[in-house]
Amino acid sequence: MDQLLLFVTLGFAGGAVYAVIAASIVSLHAATGVLNFAQGSLALWGVWVVAELRRSGTLVLPVGSIGLSPEPMAAWPAVALGVLSVAGLALAAHWLVFRPLRAAPSLAQVVASVGLMLAIASLVPLRFATEGALAPALLTDRTATVAGAIVNVSDLILLATALIIAGALSAYLRFTRWGVATRAGAENELAARLTGIAPDRLAAVMWVLTGAATALVAVLAAPTLGLDPIGYMFYVLPGLAAALLARLTSIIVASLAGLAIGVLQSIILLLSTSDGWPAWAQAGLGEAVPFVLVVFALVVLGKSIPARDAPGPARMPAVVLPTRPWPAAAALLIGAVLAIGLTSGSWRFGVVTSIIMALIALSLVVLTGYLGQISLASMAFAGSGGFLLSRITMTWDIPFPLAILLAAGVATLVGVVVGLPALRVRGAQLAVVTLAGAVAVQQLAFANPALTPFEGNLIHGPTLFGWDLAVRSGTDLTTTAFAATVVVIVGVLAIAVVRLLAGGTGQSFLAVRSNERAAASAGINVAQVKLAGFALSAFLAGVGGCLIGYSRSQLSVESFNVVVGLSVLCMAYVGGITRISGALIAGLIAPLGVVYTLFNSTLGLGRYYTLIAACALVLTAVLNPAGLAGGTTGKLRREVAL
Repeated sequence: MDQLLLFVTLGFAGGAVYAVIAASIVSLHAATGVLNFAQGSLALWGVWVVAELRRSGTLVLPVGSIGLSPEPMAAWPAVALGVLSVAGLALAAHWLVFRPLRAAPSLAQVVASVGLMLAIASLVPLRFATEGALAPALLTDRTATVAGAIVNVSDLILLATALIIAGALSAYLRFTRWGVATRAGAENELAARLTGIAPDRLAAVMWVLTGAATALVAVLAAPTLGLDPIGYMFYVLPGLAAALLARLTSIIVASLAGLAIGVLQSIILLLSTSDGWPAWAQAGLGEAVPFVLVVFALVVLGKSIPARDAPGPARMPAVVLPTRPWPAAAALLIGAVLAIGLTSGSWRFGVVTSIIMALIALSLVVLTGYLGQISLASMAFAGSGGFLLSRITMTWDIPFPLAILLAAGVATLVGVVVGLPALRVRGAQLAVVTLAGAVAVQQLAFANPALTPFEGNLIHGPTLFGWDLAVRSGTDLTTTAFAATVVVIVGVLAIAVVRLLAGGTGQSFLAVRSNERAAASAGINVAQVKLAGFALSAFLAGVGGCLIGYSRSQLSVESFNVVVGLSVLCMAYVGGITRISGALIAGLIAPLGVVYTLFNSTLGLGRYYTLIAACALVLTAVLNPAGLAGGTTGKLRREVAL
């Protein structure tokens, strides 16, 4: 019992951060209607700013830095500056990103929020010396005896701080004139302006308050949780889960749910050390808790969770199918053959990777662009296919191409399971489900040695009728035979998708994307269409994951981590999420693709690639929601008209 109580209190540190993130998410949603996926990244930035101030006395900014002291800064002045820096960053995010998107559809807001999340997280290793960094203690190191268990007083202080902040945010929105005006402006901006309220300024105040609150608790908890160059970014998932459990309406309930999630994860950690605990659940189960809670919240409470974009059709960029697919396919085939024949080494590998990533981006075009279901789990589907391919080829010795079909089939089932909540919710809330599902799959399956112990996840190279199609031969990094195999597989699937979307299936997808109620009244089975979209998207991504596995010959969790999946979303949206040509552009600019090879090998800017991609995503969401392909198409049409 004493040990259980000890682990309950140990969960207060993480739970306090989850609680304040959840309270901030609910507050921002009440003020602006935005689900801020970047709230965890704001905490991440604050933690590292304070750590650097206490190490060198330098205030690090996103661009540039200020040497405030030749010696390490004292603790509380450093905390104050760190909190102020995050408040300023949150204010900039409001004015530069979310204020222009206040009337935009949920897809634009979600991808901008994801882009901001990635941009801040990618800045940390670029701006700070993260190797071996430590967060010195801020709170007391005293202990106290509670019910016979020795607990850290600092954990109790964090618990109290989180509850006080949540209570203050709730009181601000409910009882102050500015808070009531903030909620009124979010519900009806025009009516608020007619009464003399300035919704933009009031929303800016909320961004500043929530940014400062999140930074403060994260900085106080950092000595317990440790410094990590990326971990705090994903603290937003338990926060989102807690916010959804509170139906995005109650700040107090959201904060209590966040604390409960932190305690539950700590208890699971304790249970995983017991003798009777199953081996498969000893790693990753705690990270899967937010996904389970999110699904529960959305399936059970989904109808009562407010969604501002629910009524009316979604205002997304127009969908344009290729009018002359066969000439375009022939031109692309010739281009791919020339690119493969004229390159070698890392450049040919980049060309092949771009072709594979174009297929994964196509899965997003199908699901998000055509069906309107915002998915952040593309690489989880791809990884499901890739890791199973290792088992199929190494243990069961199933030959190519049957191995790909079986692996992609399992990925399809994973896609259907992750997509089940789409029968109840959509928009930003569905994005939360798919992101939580991606993290759960990554931690519980890909990074779990009990579930993926397949001889280092090696993969036998493909052969067909005695022909060796393996990716490597001697010193050749990417063989012509393997490159040709990739071109054929991706080409056949792309043509099949174009034909499918040009027919009745595509019309059903577009009808559901436009207006689900109208589609249902026209006799379309909306649930069946949604699940079919997730199945098709997951199958395409699963095949892409298998091709990635063949191209690497060995897989690790880093091959399909969530950050890579979010980067693919960045590329697909920048390329044009509602166009087949957008998937091709996304493949070219995808991680390890042609443009990445140019940045890394020729320009030496590979370490900046994620930052550039994230900034491009935010700019595209704000300035040109149609993406590069859509913008080019519109320009050509205007020129033709002239």
